[in-house]
Amino acid sequence: MIFPFETKKINQLFIILLLLLSSSTFVKAQTFENLKEIFTFYPNKKAAERDSTIYKQKFIVAPVFSYSPETNFSFGTGAKYLFKFNGSGKETRVSNMPMSIQYTLNNQFFVYSGFEVFTNQEKWVIEGNLLFQNYPRLYYGIGKNTPDSAEEQYDYNQFLFEPIFLKQMFYRYLFIGAGFRLNHIYNTKFETGGLIDTNRPDGFNGSTSVGAEVAMLYDSRSNILNAQDGWYFEFTHGEYFKSFGGTHKFNLTRFDLRHYLDTSKNNDDILAFHVVGQFSRGNLPFSEYAFFGSSEIMRGYQEGRFVERDLLATQVEYRKTFKNSRWGLVGFIGTGDVYNNVNQFQFKSLKPNYGFGTRFMIDKAENLNLRLDWGFGRNTNNLYFTIAESF
Repeated sequence: MIFPFETKKINQLFIILLLLLSSSTFVKAQTFENLKEIFTFYPNKKAAERDSTIYKQKFIVAPVFSYSPETNFSFGTGAKYLFKFNGSGKETRVSNMPMSIQYTLNNQFFVYSGFEVFTNQEKWVIEGNLLFQNYPRLYYGIGKNTPDSAEEQYDYNQFLFEPIFLKQMFYRYLFIGAGFRLNHIYNTKFETGGLIDTNRPDGFNGSTSVGAEVAMLYDSRSNILNAQDGWYFEFTHGEYFKSFGGTHKFNLTRFDLRHYLDTSKNNDDILAFHVVGQFSRGNLPFSEYAFFGSSEIMRGYQEGRFVERDLLATQVEYRKTFKNSRWGLVGFIGTGDVYNNVNQFQFKSLKPNYGFGTRFMIDKAENLNLRLDWGFGRNTNNLYFTIAESF
């Protein structure tokens, strides 16, 4: 099947490539490492110089921009704090606390942090999400076969806070714990007499989800930011109640499985596998439905192009590196779908996606990349430009 290439998207691709090529030209005049140092601070530099066993913490602050079909171009400031607690050695992986504040050409703003912190000797892991945003979203209705012609805009504000505390148990990389999740949707705006106003799904005019979660994490990756090996499996199950200030009573189960293989001893190429699932039952508000498509999985479909209670999706990605170069290439293929109930799963109805991209390494020590991906789905294609791998 041949997909349409819109002139606007091709122009946006040229702009992104021009920016990448410009940065590459600049690197020739001034080494990229020296450029990076301008934005990098070392909170414990003196202590690390006195004691070689102390990890040299990094606090990186820099202007950032990205692109996705949901936001168009976005501009702002990004900060990343990479650290280890005193007393942690090589057995403890680097903790990652990022923060991003951005404004987009679609008149959106968002503040986001997805953090993962390891205590000494990884006895505990503290992870979670913090999000505050004003986010216009395109809405097509609920279901796996909604038509493109149903498109309308749905605006809202969102505050999300989800900390999870996990203790190492039974095995080196196994962590078990619990946390809570607050997801508040407010200040909703939609077209009077439009599809949302007509269908009025639960929570269409705002909702508050408050619940307790149990969680399990298995994480044997040696590098958190750009895994080269190992397994990652995260499972959470949340029970949400009105008694804690919520507007709906329901439960929500999610899992995220990843595996990374080094394909050869002669290079650093990686074959990566990814499977995600989300399943919900009860009186579910619209904000807690599964949204199909994103910059992380099912690339090519705009986020929320299909919406339902349950979701299953998978992808495989080959990551090609080149010796003595910061540049790399990737190719990916995947499939998935949404369901009112996952027992409706059928292979013949799965939606395909595939694509390719390029990488530019901005931090060799942490193996951190800029990425540009072009994803294709069924009668759709989209560009994504951001920092870090999709999974």
